[in-house]
Amino acid sequence: MLREVIVKIQIKRIYDKAKPEDGYRVLVDGLWPRGIAKRDAKIDEWRKELAPSKSLRQWYGHDQARWNEFRKAYELELSSADPESIKSLRQITKKQRLTLLFAARSTEYNNAVILKTYLERS
Repeated sequence: MLREVIVKIQIKRIYDKAKPEDGYRVLVDGLWPRGIAKRDAKIDEWRKELAPSKSLRQWYGHDQARWNEFRKAYELELSSADPESIKSLRQITKKQRLTLLFAARSTEYNNAVILKTYLERS
């Protein structure tokens, strides 16, 4: 017997088309994405307080050679974030799918990947 796996948290580029199965859509970047009008973004929330700090984002610069250091530094920032911000996102997953939206080109090396893993730990 196969067991259906329910994905509670997914990540997606904000430039990809929104779909009903995305559930609750949360932008997790500190800067508004280029080329997307706010009225067209189809997001439920913009949680810029959970994005990497400006200095960390600028240092990383999407340089994959810095990925491991970036991941560790960002996780440290998340551990110091407002616990209610983290808790509220986890609560969403108890009711519906949560889609973390990001603007970076890379679907493997971005802050949403790290935030997803961080939220799933518990």
